[in-house]
Amino acid sequence: MAKLNQIIAVEKGVKSKSLQDVTAAHHKVQKPALLAGISRTYQPKDEEGEQLPPESTRVQVQAEDVLREMSASLTRLFDVTATKDWANRTACADVTVDGRTILSEVPVAYLLFLEKQLTDLHAFVKKLPTLDAAESWSLDPSTDWWKTDAVRTIRTKKVPRNHVKAEATDKHPAQVEVYYEDVPIGYWTTVKFSGALPARRVNELVERVERLQQAVKFAREEANGAEVTDRRAGEAVLGYLFG
Repeated sequence: MAKLNQIIAVEKGVKSKSLQDVTAAHHKVQKPALLAGISRTYQPKDEEGEQLPPESTRVQVQAEDVLREMSASLTRLFDVTATKDWANRTACADVTVDGRTILSEVPVAYLLFLEKQLTDLHAFVKKLPTLDAAESWSLDPSTDWWKTDAVRTIRTKKVPRNHVKAEATDKHPAQVEVYYEDVPIGYWTTVKFSGALPARRVNELVERVERLQQAVKFAREEANGAEVTDRRAGEAVLGYLFG
């Protein structure tokens, strides 16, 4: 008795061959010249007339033969697909992570859905914003935001000062240079807030998604190992159509 994963393995090849066969059949019956034949003989009007050889063209394609060939190819496709789809109705497995069963008796179709969703979630979680590692953060219970410790900085103001380079004389005025001095005038107290996540939390989420991804893949492989019963749907369908 075959297993579901064996049927899945051959399905692609059967589909490909069936498509080629149906396409070839379509091309054959769309060429009138291949289906046409003729036979002609010539008889002169009298015995002294010119004698011409007979002419004939054989029919190269017979539509009923094309139907039989296409039917045989499609029958295989219909049978393989039916076997897979009927098996998928009952093939299932548990999704288990570290001995904990997350979902029980999950059908193959849902396991495939989960794989796709977890791939998208993995990409999302890996790009979650993280707190700036250069700062020290703590959770503020009043806002549920992350915050830093208060940092006090001085606010300064540039005040012009005069520097006398040369005193005035009776012949020359004083030489004075103006410069600016930073003078403290107040203090800033700064607290930074963030809605991002600690890197530890993001790494934990990524690890959880990856572990669940592995569990789902394992479950799918287990479900696809179920034994299948061969289905013979093709003969019934195509026998009705072309019989």
